[in-house]
Amino acid sequence: MDKIMFGTDGWRGVIAEDYTFANVRRAAQGFSSYMIEKGKSGDWFVIGYDKRFDSEFFALAAAEVLAGNGLKVYLTIDATPTPVIAFSVVDKKASGAINITASHNPPTDNGLKVRDEHGGAIPPDGLTRIESLIPDSVNDVKRTPATEAEENGLIVRFDPAPAYIKHLEDLIDLNPIKSSNLKVIVDCMWGNGAGWFTRLLGGGKIKITEIHNERNPSFPEMKRPEPIPPNINVGLAKTLETKSNVLLITDGDADRLGVGDENGIFVNQLRVYALLAFYFLEVRGERGPIVKTLSSTSMLDKLGIIYDVPIYETGVGFKYVAPKMLETDAMLGGEESGGYAFRGNVPERDGILAGLYILDMMIKLNMDPSELIELLFSKIGPHYYDRVDRSFSGDRSAREQLILNAKPETIGGLHCTGLNTTDGYKFLLEDGGWCLIRFSGTEPIMRVYCETTHGDKVKAILQDGLKIAGLL
Repeated sequence: MDKIMFGTDGWRGVIAEDYTFANVRRAAQGFSSYMIEKGKSGDWFVIGYDKRFDSEFFALAAAEVLAGNGLKVYLTIDATPTPVIAFSVVDKKASGAINITASHNPPTDNGLKVRDEHGGAIPPDGLTRIESLIPDSVNDVKRTPATEAEENGLIVRFDPAPAYIKHLEDLIDLNPIKSSNLKVIVDCMWGNGAGWFTRLLGGGKIKITEIHNERNPSFPEMKRPEPIPPNINVGLAKTLETKSNVLLITDGDADRLGVGDENGIFVNQLRVYALLAFYFLEVRGERGPIVKTLSSTSMLDKLGIIYDVPIYETGVGFKYVAPKMLETDAMLGGEESGGYAFRGNVPERDGILAGLYILDMMIKLNMDPSELIELLFSKIGPHYYDRVDRSFSGDRSAREQLILNAKPETIGGLHCTGLNTTDGYKFLLEDGGWCLIRFSGTEPIMRVYCETTHGDKVKAILQDGLKIAGLL
């Protein structure tokens, strides 16, 4: 069988092509062997899943493998947001988790994420070890049928929602949000975020309207459940049409958050992360380290100077962010994809909690999102961002050499001041901005990102980045 490789955030594949029941069982065996190797024999693990095609059955297949290895499983009773699964690991004092989800990938895909005892991503060396322990044949997988495993107490179904909701109420006072006059559109992207904001904030004056809140694995009205344009255009139009104050968008597994303002304009992920940092530093008066990936915003560095807090930069993915958050007791951790994690919670992205914090910021400052951006820019100056994704074929190493050989003096008319190769190729620019060229960890895609203080140079920076990558 084909080798199963873990990317930026687990393993993903095309359903019925490489993402099959046999391969899910093989991956679950690798995870089981890894945990047993780490002395976790007989421990409890959480398994949850999203609303993609057959996810609940893939989750049950994984549970049977863990049970076959003598591990005990808490299996969610329904499709469950990734952050709720992560919190359940800590709440249940489990030793880790398997999450059946392909997050924001196209509808053809499904995936498998693995988590440690903190509910966070397993570091790269751990993922490499899991890969090495995945058997070549499904015949080498240990498995106990679900009925037998449940009868023997090795698989226990549970509802993770009550404990997670109680936990959120300890982190944030929901009553001011409930009693506000805000009109909120929530785009659930046909995924696991459906019903959560309504459940958390219902019963008060706030008006929550959900769209795309049913199960539909084909994801109509969007290419994929990723909270960026054009996938969110229907939600943006709905916000403007209903004269709502804000659009909150959760991706397929609800670990990412997208935001649209009251004018139906997308607030990009870098600005949202800077707003969340400003909220904690200025509005809540908290202090602590902030962890960001190298594809995230330099606005955090400016806020770090103003509020005298350290900023740590990592490679892309929560397999780097989560360990750094634990190491530094970070106040915030986040990445360019729209995933944000918070101290007091688990070191995992949480689109639901991030959305609640955005609403709380709006209420405390009595501002709509566009006004919050103006306030942020009054402190640190305007910043502009965009990203282009392009499919590629052929030899990756040849493209990498092409990028290294480019040695551009300018990109988009701005002088290059350095090159960071920690994860991809990040060309530093004279205004403190950057152009990053990076290979996706889960798909045959190259991404070109940029951030700059010059709004009129964004397009030129991206065009030069595409040329450097050999994509033009």
